[in-house]
This record gives sequence, structure tokens and C-alpha cells, in this order.
Amino acid sequence: MDFEIKPLTPDLAEEFFDFFENRAFTDNSPMQPCFCCRPQMTKEQEEVELIELIKASPGVMPRDIPSFKSTLRYIAEQQILSGVLQGYLAFEGEVSIGWCNSNKKDNYSTLGIDEEIRHAYKGSPNERIKSVLCFEIAPNYRNKGVASALLTHVCEDAKATGFNLVEGYPQLRTQRETFDFVGPARLYEKVGFVKVAEQDNIAIMRKIL
Repeated sequence: MDFEIKPLTPDLAEEFFDFFENRAFTDNSPMQPCFCCRPQMTKEQEEVELIELIKASPGVMPRDIPSFKSTLRYIAEQQILSGVLQGYLAFEGEVSIGWCNSNKKDNYSTLGIDEEIRHAYKGSPNERIKSVLCFEIAPNYRNKGVASALLTHVCEDAKATGFNLVEGYPQLRTQRETFDFVGPARLYEKVGFVKVAEQDNIAIMRKIL
């Protein structure tokens, strides 16, 4: 299948939210609610803006707290407008059917990339590294090459904009995981990534551009 990949911009905010609210979690995924805003938040922001909402509703799953979802959405709206939340949407025609969160490595908070992984494999201090943190594909479009198309586009765009390499951080698993939002190691290998280090059962995979 042919997919069009577009970088997230404020002009595509409506398509972004349409995807996450109407197609991303229609398989009752435990990842919901999500608007991919937490990797860009600091631990302090998460505590004040999200954890306090959970503490105020003991015994209730976050997905069942209306204010939790609306707060996540608002945070994502602000991150998109400011350019903090970056990534790529996949489209079939005019319909958004997939997402990949990708940004300059240094732009992620410790919620996105913890300090151990951030420094587990250091090359030249002048390296420009683009990281890939997560994927979400509409259930009806899985196993059709959408994630591969997104990751390939990330690498092509990174090369065109002067990055030296792209990094991904898949968990090392022995079995397939349906809700593996980071993406399996084999996805990265398919696009030409190689494992350069391990940290707490997480592979640090790189593609030199």
C-alpha cells in the first residue's frame, strides 16, 4: 500500500487529534488515553499536571478520569503550537492512520529518554542525533508496512536536515508484544539500524546517515 508521510505542524493538529481520538486505540489498547505529549514533559510537569489528577481519583484508571484525557489533549495542543511535540503522521488519502514521535535527542525530557540511556553510548559531542520514541498505527492498518514507511521517512528527513544519525530504543523481547509502542528491534533492523549498546533490557539502535 502507498502511504503519504507528513511532518507534524500546527496546520495538521486537527488530523493528529482525529487519529488519536478516532482510530489509534480502537482495539482497546492499554496505552490510552494518549496524545504522545508525556515524552516532552519534565517529571515536575507530569507530577503537577497529571499525577495529581490520578491521586485525586484513587482506584480509578486514568482512562476513566475525564479531566485526565482533556488535560493530556490540552498539553499536546500547546506542545504542537510551540513545536515541542514533533513527529510524523501517515496518511491514506486524507485520513491519518499512523504516527511516529521523532525529535532531536536533546529535545526530549528524562520522561522521554532517561539519563542512563541518554549517555549509554556517546559518540562525538558534535553529533546531531534524531531519536525515535514511539509508534501508533490504527489497528486496521497494522502489518501493512506503515511503521516501516514512517521510520524510513524519519531517516530520509533527518539526513536532508543535517542529522548524523537516528536512534531508536526498542525493548529486547523474546515474544511478540501487540502493544509495543516503541516498536520491535526487527522493525529498526529492517530499515538498516544496528544495535550499538544495551541498557536495562533496552537496545540502543542506530542508523548512520
